[in-house]
Amino acid sequence: MKSNFVFQNLCGTVYRQGNVVFTPDGNSVLSPVGNRVSVFDLVNNKSRTLPFENRKNIASIALSPDGNVLMSIDEDGRALLVHFRKGTVIHHISFKHKVNHVSFSPDGKYIAITHGHKIQVWKTPSTLVREFAPFELHREYTGHHDEVVSVCWSKTSRYFITTSRDMTARLYTLNPVEGFKPKQFAGHRDVVIGAFFSHDEKTIYTVSRDGAVFVWSAKRGVSEEDSDVEMDILDAPTTSASGANLVLEHTVAYTRWGIQNRHFFNQPGTKVVCATFHPKSSLLIVGFSTGIFGLWEMPSFTSVHTLSISNEKISSVAVSPSGEWLAFGAAKLGQLLVWEWQSESYVLKQQGHYYDMNTLSFSPDGQNIATGGEDGKVKLWNAQSGFCFVTFPEHTASVSSVEFAKQGQVLFTASLDGTVRAYDMVRYRNFRTFTSPTPVQFSSLAVDPSGDVVCAGSQDSFEIYMWSVQTGKLLDVLTGHSAPVCGLSFSPSGEQLASASWDRSIRLWSVFGRSRATEPVTLSSEATALAYSPDGKEICASTLDGQLSFIDVEEGQIKSVIEGRKDISGGRRVDDRLTAANNAASKYFNSVTYNADGSCVLAGGQSKYVVIYDRQEGVMIKKFQISENLSLDGTLEMLDNRKLTAAGPIDSIDNTGDASDVEDRLDKSLPGASRGDLSKRRYRREAKTTCVKFSSTGRSWAGCSTEGLLIYSLDNLTNFDPFDLDLDLTPENTLKKLEEKEYLISLIMALKLNERNLIKIIYEKIPTTQIGLLSKQLPNENYLIKFLNFINYHLENTPHVEFDLIWIASLLTSHGKWIVINKSQLAPTVRGLIRGLSGLQGSVTKLSDQNTFSIDYILSQIERDEKVNHANGLSDLGIQVDM
Repeated sequence: MKSNFVFQNLCGTVYRQGNVVFTPDGNSVLSPVGNRVSVFDLVNNKSRTLPFENRKNIASIALSPDGNVLMSIDEDGRALLVHFRKGTVIHHISFKHKVNHVSFSPDGKYIAITHGHKIQVWKTPSTLVREFAPFELHREYTGHHDEVVSVCWSKTSRYFITTSRDMTARLYTLNPVEGFKPKQFAGHRDVVIGAFFSHDEKTIYTVSRDGAVFVWSAKRGVSEEDSDVEMDILDAPTTSASGANLVLEHTVAYTRWGIQNRHFFNQPGTKVVCATFHPKSSLLIVGFSTGIFGLWEMPSFTSVHTLSISNEKISSVAVSPSGEWLAFGAAKLGQLLVWEWQSESYVLKQQGHYYDMNTLSFSPDGQNIATGGEDGKVKLWNAQSGFCFVTFPEHTASVSSVEFAKQGQVLFTASLDGTVRAYDMVRYRNFRTFTSPTPVQFSSLAVDPSGDVVCAGSQDSFEIYMWSVQTGKLLDVLTGHSAPVCGLSFSPSGEQLASASWDRSIRLWSVFGRSRATEPVTLSSEATALAYSPDGKEICASTLDGQLSFIDVEEGQIKSVIEGRKDISGGRRVDDRLTAANNAASKYFNSVTYNADGSCVLAGGQSKYVVIYDRQEGVMIKKFQISENLSLDGTLEMLDNRKLTAAGPIDSIDNTGDASDVEDRLDKSLPGASRGDLSKRRYRREAKTTCVKFSSTGRSWAGCSTEGLLIYSLDNLTNFDPFDLDLDLTPENTLKKLEEKEYLISLIMALKLNERNLIKIIYEKIPTTQIGLLSKQLPNENYLIKFLNFINYHLENTPHVEFDLIWIASLLTSHGKWIVINKSQLAPTVRGLIRGLSGLQGSVTKLSDQNTFSIDYILSQIERDEKVNHANGLSDLGIQVDM
C-alpha cells in the first residue's frame, strides 16, 4: 500500500475573499480560497489548486504580465512570490502592514503595493537567479492622509494613480521627473474605489463608493484673472529642444488635469464596492453592494448592460485582456461567476456550500463526489475537473450523510429535517422521499449493496428506520440503542447492518433474518463512526477517547485497539489554556474508512491532521496536515505572547464593529435559523475534518474540511519510484532500444524507470500489429499493474481511444487468469479501468446524441426547403397550396 498521497485539488470552495485575476491569455481565472489560490481553466473546463499555502487568508493577489510570477499577500501583509506554472514558492517577504492592493507594472519590472497611507514600489525579483535579498525597494510614495485602496499603472509603466479613503486620487511617476509634483484629484464625497487611465492616457476616470464617476482631462488655457494659478509646463513655451522632448515624453506628468464631466450611476440604496476598466474597449465595469453589476462605455457614460447576479454584494470584479469575459466574486455566498457580456451568457458559475461541509461519498466509478452541507444543499463534484455540476436544494436543514448505491445510478441523502431522499443520477431529480411515522432528525445513513434497502439512524429517538427503495414503504424500525445513532454500515454481502451509538456500543443486526435480538459490543467510550472492512470480517469503530477499535464480526469481540489520540493531537485554539502538546483530550476521530484492499485505515476528526494506519501492524504510516492557515482555530502550535491583551487573546476579540462599511457592522443574523452556524459572527472557524473517504480505485482520498473538499492522490509525476535498477538502465538506452525496434525491452525498461513521459513516448510508438504479441510476452508481476495504471491515465488524458482499447482487450485476454487469481491486488487498477471506460462511454454517447440531433435538424431543413420550393413552383402555375 503506497502512502505517498499528495495534495491534488481543493473543491467545494471557489472564492472566499480578495481579488480575482485573469491570466494574460484570458483563458483562466485565479481565485483566492482561504490561504490557497485556485485556477479555473475556462477553455478546458478544469480547475486546480496551487500547492503552496499562505500563513493566513489571502487578501490580495497579482499575476505578472508574462504569466510566470504570482504575488500572494495574506491579511497580515506576509507575501509569497510564486512560480505560477510550477506552483512553487520562490521568495518570502513581510510588508509588516495590511495590503489592500498589489499590482505589477505592465512591463513586469516593478510591483506596487499599498502600505497604509503610503505606496511602495519594489523591483520584481528574478526567477532565474537565487539572491540573498531578492526584494529591492525602488521608492516609497507619500501624500495620502488615509489608507490607500488601489493602484493603477499606465500602459507605459511610467506613472501610476492611487486612490484612498481620504476621498482623493493621486498621480505619481515611477522615476523623478523635472518640475513634477504629485497631482491630486479631489472632489469626491466618499471613498474613491478606483482610478483608471484611458487607452491613450489623455483621460483619467475616478469612481467613488457613493456612485460618482469623474472624467478628468487636460485643462486648456488659464484664466488671466486668476493670478494664483500657475501656468503649467505643458502650456508654457519651451525654449530648447530638450525641454520639448521632455514635455512630449512625460505628457501625463505635465498635463494640468481638470474635471471634464461628472456622472452618477443613480442606483438607489446601493453603493459601489468594486470597479475595473478595460482601456482598449473603454468599458467601465462596476459591482454594487446589492449584487448588481453594470457596464458603461466611457467617456460618454453610455449604459451597455446591467444585471443582478446575486443577493449579496459583489466583492471583486476583473475583466479578461480581450474584454469579452467578466469575472465576479461574492465573498458572503462563496460564489464565482464568469460572464460573457456580449452574448449575455455564463461561462462559469460556481458556488460552494454556504458554511461547513458535513459529509461526502465517492460514486462507484470514482468519477464524482457528492457532498452535503450545513446549508441543506447536496452538491455533485467532478473529481477530475473539480467543478460542481449539480446542486440539489430539496433539504430544509443540515445534511448529515450522503451515500451512493453500489448498483445503479442512485444517491441517498439523510438530513436533520427528518427526511431521507433518493436522487436519480441520470435525470438528476429527487424521485423518492422517505419519512418516519413521527418526525425525527436523521444523523446517519446506510444503503445495502443491492440498493433495495436504505436505513437511517435517528438523533433524538435513538431508532433505526428501514425503507424499501422500490415502494418507499417503511419496512422495520430497529430499537435497542439508548443514545443517538451516529454511524451505520452494511456489510459487503448485505446480510448484516452495523450501528454505532453514543451509548458506548456497537450492534450487529441481521436485517433479513427473523430474529431482531442483538448483543451489543461494548466500547471504551462514546462511538463517533464505524466502517466495514472490504472482506466483511471486521469493523473499525472510532470513539470519543481517540481510539480505533477493531471488532471481529464472527466472534463479536474487540480484537485490537489503536491509540490514536496522540497521533491526531496538535494545534491549539485561541482561547485554550493548555499548549497543543498537552491538549490531546479534545482530539478524536469522527470518520474512518478502509482502503480498497483493506490493508489500511484512514481516519480524520477534530484536528488539523488526517492519519493513515496500517491494519496488520497497527502503526501509523503517514499523517497529513489539512491546513496551515493561521486564520483558523486549531492550527497554531505555540502560544504567541505578543497577541495577548488584558481582555484575552487579540484574535478572540470581536472586531465586527470596526468594519469600514455600515453593512458589515450590522448584525443581521436571526435567532432560530435552521442553517449554518448561529454564532458565526463571533467565533473563528476551526481546522477539522468532518468526513474522509477513499475512492473506489484506492488511488485517491477526499476529506470534508473547514477549507473545503480536499482531494489527495498518488501523483506519479512528482515521485521517482523505480525498481530493479542497474547501471545500464537509463532513458537514453531505453530510447535507443526503441529506435532498434526492440519494443518489449524498451517498454520493460521504461516501466522499470517508472517515468510516465518516457512510457508514453514508447507506448505511442508501438505498432498496432505488435500489440497482441507484446501483451502475451509482458511479465505478470509488477509490470502488468504498472502498465494497466498507465493505460488508464492515457485513456483519460489523450485522444488515442482505439489504440488504448486494443491494448486493454489484448492484456485482459492474455492475462485474465492471473488477474482473477490476484484480484485483491488488482482491484484498484481494474476499478480505475472501469472508471475510464465509463467516462469514455459517456463522452461517446453524448457526442453521438449531439450528432444525431444535428443530422435530424439538417434533414428536416432540407425537407422544409423542398416543400417550400415545390409550393412556389405550384403557385407560379396559379395553383394555391395550403402549407
